[in-house]
Amino acid sequence: MKPSGTTPPRVLFYVQHLLGVGHLRRAALLCEALVKAGLDVHMVLGGEAVPSISFSGASSHYLSAIRVENADFATLVDSTGSPLSDATRNARRDQLLALAAQIRPDAIITELYPFGRRQMRFELRPLLDWAQQQRPRPQLICSLRDIVQQRSPAREEETLQLINRYYSRVWAHGDPHFAPLDASYGLTPKLGPRLHYTGYIAPAIPTSRPRCGVVVSAGGGAVGLRLLQAAIAAHRAGLLPNRPWTLITGPNLPQADFDRLQASLHSPDLQLVRFCSDFISRLTGAELSISQAGYNTVMDLLVSQVPAVLVPYIGSGETEQTSRARQLADVGRVSIADEAELCAESLSQAAQLALKTGQQDVASPELRLDGAREAAADLLRLLKGPQP
Repeated sequence: MKPSGTTPPRVLFYVQHLLGVGHLRRAALLCEALVKAGLDVHMVLGGEAVPSISFSGASSHYLSAIRVENADFATLVDSTGSPLSDATRNARRDQLLALAAQIRPDAIITELYPFGRRQMRFELRPLLDWAQQQRPRPQLICSLRDIVQQRSPAREEETLQLINRYYSRVWAHGDPHFAPLDASYGLTPKLGPRLHYTGYIAPAIPTSRPRCGVVVSAGGGAVGLRLLQAAIAAHRAGLLPNRPWTLITGPNLPQADFDRLQASLHSPDLQLVRFCSDFISRLTGAELSISQAGYNTVMDLLVSQVPAVLVPYIGSGETEQTSRARQLADVGRVSIADEAELCAESLSQAAQLALKTGQQDVASPELRLDGAREAAADLLRLLKGPQP
């Protein structure tokens, strides 16, 4: 760390969201904690800006925006929807390296990589190589959610080699007693002292409110249409009638789908919105939540204590949300509706089970929810230590 009285340590925090916005939301909470810890944080963002997510107190640098064409993550496209060209890749790589040279970070945080975001290695490997050439070398940290997508043994070994070569730390933003990393990454024991469980990154616990109504949320919205359709059908079939229902589509639901959903609403009790600035407050005042099982959504459910139905996203062979939902169901905290068989009846049955469980006052698992603050404290410890 820099001597007292000089400028604060600088952090380059790289985040690339490709489909949903969960990575961005978690990064925003972590950024807030880093800023509060006195660090000079520079967010380097590779996706399109999301107006409802801000990085107050940090400097934000936007690379040329890219995303995936669809939920199979096979094709990267630029902001116009055209397949990513070599020229765009090279321009982004050069932009990222120029930012690194300008910021001169004391630490570099890569969100998910190298456990994921392999599509971005065309610019991240040059960044890691740049960092290795600096004197003193920046501390490199991987910011990782509690559960990762399961990969082949060859991919797991590739990840381990990258960690061993470049990284000082892997932050697992979870609790090893609830979701140990080795349940989804088989080579976890070989990470050794680099692995640090921070606890979960969760929003502040909201003020309790009387409960009335239902909140249906589809995460970023790119893969939430079926969930929203089933919720509307369940309401039409009589689930929790004569109460306010808020259906939150997320910013990435295509406009044509949003318009069709709006036209299908059959009751003044149903309100369809893109996002809610008071989402946690609404959850805290709801009788029931119906949602997918992404990291941030589950954190919102835990702090709000709302009875919940989880519909884990299973497209393109995804396993992360199903694993997280099953862990919560096993301790009686949520009920699960299978996305593959989702309909008004199955969703209603899962909702009745969640409401019954809620009446039994089942406590949430005892989890550490101060992961952002602990990550910031750990980074300060790293920066005080000897530089490689």
